Amino acid sequence: MKPFVAILTNGNPEHIGLALPAILLSFLAIWLLRGRGWALVYVALIPFLNWSFGVIPEFQIVAPTNTGLTAQGVSLHPMTMVTGMVFVIRDFVQREMGHRVLLVMAMAIAWSFYYAWPVIALASGIAFAISEGVDWLMFTFTKYRLSTRILLSSALAAPVDTTVFLYGADLAKQMELGMDPGNSLHVWNWIVFVIGKMVGAVIVSAVIRRRENLGLVDPAAA
Repeated sequence: MKPFVAILTNGNPEHIGLALPAILLSFLAIWLLRGRGWALVYVALIPFLNWSFGVIPEFQIVAPTNTGLTAQGVSLHPMTMVTGMVFVIRDFVQREMGHRVLLVMAMAIAWSFYYAWPVIALASGIAFAISEGVDWLMFTFTKYRLSTRILLSSALAAPVDTTVFLYGADLAKQMELGMDPGNSLHVWNWIVFVIGKMVGAVIVSAVIRRRENLGLVDPAAA
């Protein structure tokens, strides 16, 4: 029971009296807004990812060389590919509850301030406001088939989100851990993050395209 309470309260069990009712109210609000499974996953996933970037260490792909593009080395966070699924999940949430998805996005960002480092939460909030806005516009106003919209909206949103988020993560590590500038925001890290995020989008888009071709999914679904 204690580990569960620690998870819900971000390691502050004395907050359980406020955190648990707030979580339940959030779920109720999502339900009343006609959000269901995808919306609940979305609101839980964003704070979790923001928390993970401050707690779960990255693993190194290329060791720092102190010169050139690999001066800081190249690292990959275990949750990077999962972040690629956020854009895809948001698209499914919009199909589930329409433009009310914007309220769910705001709720997810708000919870990030409780579960993640404030600087990371702020960077994430700005990143999501920009990139998810691009994603929402693409998904809402283009006439492409569903599988294409998922892929294109993710491709447009991922670079923006990555740039803003890595800047925030870089700054947060300087403030919280005393690390040097450029610890997260550098060229190779940016490339690895964008590729990682797009992997999930490509897989889901391919699955949806196959279902469209089989007549199991409406290509014009919004």
